[in-house]
Amino acid sequence: MALRQIRQYGDDILTKKAKLVKVFDSTLHRLIDDMWDTLREHDGLGLAAPQVGILRRLIVIELEDEAYELINQDVVESTGNEVKLEACLSIPNKQGEVERPTFIKLEAVDRYGEPFMLETDDDMLTTAICHEMDHLEGILFLDRAIKIQDRPDEEVRKSRQGRKNAMGKDSKQGETKRHKIRGGKMAAGR
Repeated sequence: MALRQIRQYGDDILTKKAKLVKVFDSTLHRLIDDMWDTLREHDGLGLAAPQVGILRRLIVIELEDEAYELINQDVVESTGNEVKLEACLSIPNKQGEVERPTFIKLEAVDRYGEPFMLETDDDMLTTAICHEMDHLEGILFLDRAIKIQDRPDEEVRKSRQGRKNAMGKDSKQGETKRHKIRGGKMAAGR
């Protein structure tokens, strides 16, 4: 696996629409694995393929002991609205308040092209999915923000430091988790 460069605010690729993934092969699997490594290195919650320079409809999200790979996703239902504070690996010095749904139901496929459905009303997960799906449309949280503010230096520093101290260099744990994904979702320890 390899770390990918995270594209930063001002890079044109962040404003372009991603295309559907059509080929589900080892090249795609390598990209997904690289995205996991990059996400974890930068201590992020989610990462969309355009953020690493690839215009494909692919996102990875990791929350505590659950991780999700969502490819060619399409929201089929969303309800409720709530203003939530967001930040982004591509815009490390800013955060903003963005209105997001409180429930979403989506269709997607996994890394093997197998379709699945995901429903959630988990506050963090709905926000992360919507945030990352916006990246696939060339939309940044700044475009939707009701209020934008500087991100506290402590949070930026922590984000840049990555998970090296918290997770060590145990790449075997990451590989084990990555290969236990079922239906787009994986849970640690399964």
